[in-house]
Amino acid sequence: MALRAPKGTTDLIGRDGEAWHFMQQAAISCFAKYGYKIIETPTFEQLDVFVRGIGEATDVVGKEMFLVNSTSSLNKLVAGEKLKSEDVLALRPEMTAGVARAIVEGNLVPPDATTTKFVYAAPMYRHERPQKGRLREFHQIGAECIGAPEPSADAEVIIMLIQFFESIGIPKDKMRLLVNSMGDDNCRPAYRQSIREFILDHAGALCPDCVRRADTNPLRAFDCKNADCQQVLSSAPKITDMLCLECKEHYQSVKAFLDASKVEYIEEPRLVRGLDYYTRTVFEVQVSEGLGSQSAIGGGGRYDKLIQEFGGKPTPGLGFAIGFERILMVIDAVGTYKFGTYGIDVYVAAVDDSTRAQSFAIARELRDAGVAVELDHQNRSLKSQFKHADKSGAAHIIIVGPDELNQGVVKLRSLATREEELVKLNDIVASAKDRLFNSE
Repeated sequence: MALRAPKGTTDLIGRDGEAWHFMQQAAISCFAKYGYKIIETPTFEQLDVFVRGIGEATDVVGKEMFLVNSTSSLNKLVAGEKLKSEDVLALRPEMTAGVARAIVEGNLVPPDATTTKFVYAAPMYRHERPQKGRLREFHQIGAECIGAPEPSADAEVIIMLIQFFESIGIPKDKMRLLVNSMGDDNCRPAYRQSIREFILDHAGALCPDCVRRADTNPLRAFDCKNADCQQVLSSAPKITDMLCLECKEHYQSVKAFLDASKVEYIEEPRLVRGLDYYTRTVFEVQVSEGLGSQSAIGGGGRYDKLIQEFGGKPTPGLGFAIGFERILMVIDAVGTYKFGTYGIDVYVAAVDDSTRAQSFAIARELRDAGVAVELDHQNRSLKSQFKHADKSGAAHIIIVGPDELNQGVVKLRSLATREEELVKLNDIVASAKDRLFNSE
């Protein structure tokens, strides 16, 4: 039986691999203007990192985690031995919890520090039902802003996210920004209870998952994709009607900063995001094309208690995550692919065996000068090398023949116009770069 990639995964080959690389670079470049620095955390963490950070009642922890076991751990389980918590590992389903663990462990935000900002780009893992735009191994780009309690930070993060989407080719008129406040420990418990009571009062009209969430995480019912449930929940109490004074003032200030920057948004009181660590501001960017009913391409919010949950001192934080695969689908749909490609600039062709060593040396010289070069490693005929050069996408071909070498020259030919000229061996690099970069 032929081996295949695991269900819910895909190979990033050619354009998709290049797009992932370019999107990472675009994010790092965009976010650096706001003071963000790169962070990388392990692909797997202790399971408790995600249980504590994301919430045991979430679907991510309860249903979608990939556990990691070494052979020795499996042998212990088979033998009936109990594993230590440090040996119970899981592949990361998201990045924020791991970043919070790293911040506390490394004391990355000391008391007198200014705001600390991180950007990341990495694969994540969730055991979901694979579908369009949702894979079991998927790639995310994200940002975490630690130590900034003011609503101006919320607005800045949102504006940075929108700016990034525009920079990679998603038109502003194809996006809509949803914002909401989830309150805090002062006002959210009462709201959770009101939603719990609402769900139980309407249990007969809601799906089993929504009813189950009444006792685990009532606010997650708003994430239900069942149209009938959404119709019922449309009349549920709104969090914005139950915010305490401080949360209400924070939310109003965030909107004021967005208004001052002429950022359009839609207030969506049923936007709760999916993870337990969010407090106050939450936001999501959706698109009108490319994803069908699954329209979100990125979102996040504030998590002012998360660092404390990991044993650190009370430290405010906020951030967002962007789904690479979903963004690529949107970019394909709106026709604004801007990532460019890696390609071959010059193909070096040897006329016969007597010139292969010199062809190899010329290719090395060009590559050292920053030119992308391909040459034959299969002892092809000159005619076959010409065909390979055309397929490679090279703009020019250098033909290395024995007669020309005796004169200290090679042929430089444009593969588009077929025009060619003789170039001295000492001038190959300068001539090639001149044709490639100054052709206009």
